[in-house]
Amino acid sequence: MTRIFSGIKPTGHLTLGNYLGALRRWVEVDQHQADALFSVVDLHALTVEHDPARVRRLSRQAATLMLAAGLDPELCTVFVQSHVDEHARLSYLLECTATDGELRRMIQYKEKSAQARAVGQSVRLSLLTYPVLMAADILAYGTDEVPVGDDQTQHVELTRDLAVRFNQRYGHVFTVPKATHPPVAARVMDLQDPTSKMGKSHAAGAGIVYLLDDADVVRKKIMRAVTDSGREVEYDREGRPGIANLLEVLAACEGGNPIELAGVYESYGALKRDTAEAVVELLRPVRERHAELAADQGYVDEVLKKGAERARGMARPRVDAAYRAIGLLPG
Repeated sequence: MTRIFSGIKPTGHLTLGNYLGALRRWVEVDQHQADALFSVVDLHALTVEHDPARVRRLSRQAATLMLAAGLDPELCTVFVQSHVDEHARLSYLLECTATDGELRRMIQYKEKSAQARAVGQSVRLSLLTYPVLMAADILAYGTDEVPVGDDQTQHVELTRDLAVRFNQRYGHVFTVPKATHPPVAARVMDLQDPTSKMGKSHAAGAGIVYLLDDADVVRKKIMRAVTDSGREVEYDREGRPGIANLLEVLAACEGGNPIELAGVYESYGALKRDTAEAVVELLRPVRERHAELAADQGYVDEVLKKGAERARGMARPRVDAAYRAIGLLPG
């Protein structure tokens, strides 16, 4: 079977964007058609200023939501990244394979380092090197496909380059993966700023629908979504990003086409109301299942423990092979 790996970083509460762009596809498609690993990539949360207790809390919440969304530990491997030492072990070897120039060209590094400097924060070295850790996450498992949002494609390309370079220098160890993208709503935008991605780590939450928001909160956020000048409902991602975002969300919820949906509506208000109700109904079973799982943390802990054991068994032989190939003495 094709092997896939993907992860969620516990830097904030999971959002509608996380669900439509990644989680739902994992549940409905990937875990059934592939040998799939899904991880809470908590080591990546340490690249910026953080509260340790919050990282732990969000890591547990993310794992619980992944299960609540429908990931089945009998069908796929669900685990926490830091519970499998092979991620950090392999990351160093890949740091010895990557170049400074490659990492400084990463768009997310440029953006996040500029944001940190703008508020007087220092930039951690791990922010520069985290694409290498992401590459280790992927390559440790012989991953064939990496389902990602558009903003992570550059990192998968780096992963491919590092795999090819390592194999050429030291012998064939790694599978060269490819990025895959969901066909609709891969990148849900902020309801208050439709030119920016709906990010779970944003400080202001007015434009973000969180998976655990109650129904009334979801309705209020969508009804207050920023729209565009004019009154005609049409799908134009560049010229009318606010309406396009709502149409894409509605299409993703109902399995429709945003261009065709635009022809159904004569007013922004009707589009907002239907989008709000569609999102409420989409998230209702996730919230209900999360409440059940949150009351049974022993089950969640057991799933994560078994998932880490399974992941470790997959990763260790390949990482050990990489250690031998690059010139390190076996222990």
